[in-house]
Formats: sequence, C-alpha cells, structure tokens
Amino acid sequence: MPQPLHYLKETPSQTADPFVHIGLAPGAAGFDIYREELGGQIAAADTPGQRIRVEGRVIDGTGAPVKDVLIEVWQADGNGIHPHPEDPRHADCAPGFRGWARVVPDFETGVFRLDTTKPGSVPGRSGSTQAPHLSLWLVARGINIGLQTRMYFGDEDNAADPLLNLIEQPHRRETLIALADGEVYRFDIHLQGDKETVFIDV
Repeated sequence: MPQPLHYLKETPSQTADPFVHIGLAPGAAGFDIYREELGGQIAAADTPGQRIRVEGRVIDGTGAPVKDVLIEVWQADGNGIHPHPEDPRHADCAPGFRGWARVVPDFETGVFRLDTTKPGSVPGRSGSTQAPHLSLWLVARGINIGLQTRMYFGDEDNAADPLLNLIEQPHRRETLIALADGEVYRFDIHLQGDKETVFIDV
C-alpha cells in the first residue's frame, strides 16, 4: 500500500558537476567530438556590426574565480533584432548572426571571453525600450537552479531601461554594467558578498 505523501522524504537536490562541460561544451573539456560545437559562435566573421569582446570572471563568495561555470548568452543584433520567430522583425536580422552562444572560462585563470557584435536597443513592453544588453544564464557547482542576469554597457544611455529601473539601489544597478576598456568590456559576476550581482527571477 502506498505511503501517504506526508511520510515521503524530500528528494535531494543536485547541483551541476564537472560533467556539465562534457555534455554542453565538450570542446572545452578536451573532447573533439563535433565538427562544429553547438553555441561556439554567436556571430559569423562577416556579420555586420561593431565587433566587441566581453571578458570577465564569475566570482564565488570567498572571492575566488569559479572555473567550472558554463554561461549561455542571448542577445539581439546591432539593430536590436533577435533571430527568433517571436521577434516580428527576425527576417531582417543581420546575416550570420545566431544570437546565442555558450561560454566557458579558461580553466587556469577563470577568465571567460565572448567575441560578438554589440547589440542594439530592443523594444520592450507597453512601448518601452530596453537598453542594449546581453542576457546571461549561469550553471556551475553549488548552483541548484541556473542563475539569470543581464549585462549592460557603461557607454550606453541606460537611464530608461525598464529592468534597471526596477532596481531601487543605484549601487546594485552597477553590478549589471560592463565598463569599456578599448574594444573590450569588463564584466565580473559575483555570486555572493558585498558586490553580489543582481539576478533575475524568470
């Protein structure tokens, strides 16, 4: 006879482990098994737009870089168009632009790098406009559910962005802003501590 539900024990939760790279980014784990790895390139070499690089680290509560994190990136092209059927303008998306990539940090230094084109502003709800941004999803050891956040650009006008304006404390908004250093944007993601990045409940 089955036990009543109140007698059943909770199933233990499980975090991502090092095998996440073998399944999602095998090339980074040293496995050359695909002719072209899924998520390896967000924009083709001849995709029009301003070429940029994003560099940063994911930092844990002790201040150490998380070297086994996997980051998925979504973004619009330089005109703010997503290559997805739900974007009514998707047919006009820049040629060779995929809008999605997987990024894994260097296992020695913990630094991740993304080469892409700078996104444009994206239409928001109720006639609003979202400032240019990257949407980021992280999975790593110690994370039960993937963490969602955004990266905005410090050299853009972000004042009217609806999501940033939901964050009441200015110092918390700054955790989502990447600073330009030439053609490279620096962006560290802090999982805990005084500089903890704002994460989004989606």
